[in-house]
Amino acid sequence: MKVVGEAGNGKEALEAFLLLSPDIVVMDISMPEMDGFKAAQALRQAHPGVKILILTTHDDQGLFVKVCQAGASGYVLKRVASSELLNGIRKVAAGQLHFDEALAGRALVELTKGSPALSKPGDGAPSRSLSDREEEVLRGVALGYTNKELAQQLSLSVKTIETHKVRICNKLDLSSRADMVRYALAQGWMENSSSAPAEEDSRR
Repeated sequence: MKVVGEAGNGKEALEAFLLLSPDIVVMDISMPEMDGFKAAQALRQAHPGVKILILTTHDDQGLFVKVCQAGASGYVLKRVASSELLNGIRKVAAGQLHFDEALAGRALVELTKGSPALSKPGDGAPSRSLSDREEEVLRGVALGYTNKELAQQLSLSVKTIETHKVRICNKLDLSSRADMVRYALAQGWMENSSSAPAEEDSRR
């Protein structure tokens, strides 16, 4: 792992990316001239394959959702251990997603306990082809949960989770976890988690 360049603001980050073509971009949300949201959106528009990990002090679900919508593949808080940051960088560089577990946990608890979007999908939404359980699994995948974590959260076996994921992909013509995240965002499911209470992650 090697740092190939640094930037002091969003505009410099865009310029540095064009010059250096790094495998992954790690940046904050709060930056002068152009914030992390706009920089991430600009990078994704110009280079759809760019891999972005947000490293920030903001422990806020609303910001977490916006970052996902902007195209970031990772969200890590600055207070975590350096080993966690390195793990996130490696996962995002490998094409996976890596979200802060506490934020993802609170969002999943909210979404699987009485979320309006879960009990009553919007009129005409493609999600009508999914069962309630498949929607729960899709939401969990979008929030970065592993098969094992979802199995524990939903009281199912890992094999059952894998079966649900295959059915979801077949029904919605999705091919990757990133596709599932984009679908969940398009349905507005993750936006409904922005006001979730800061309760303890139920997995612990």
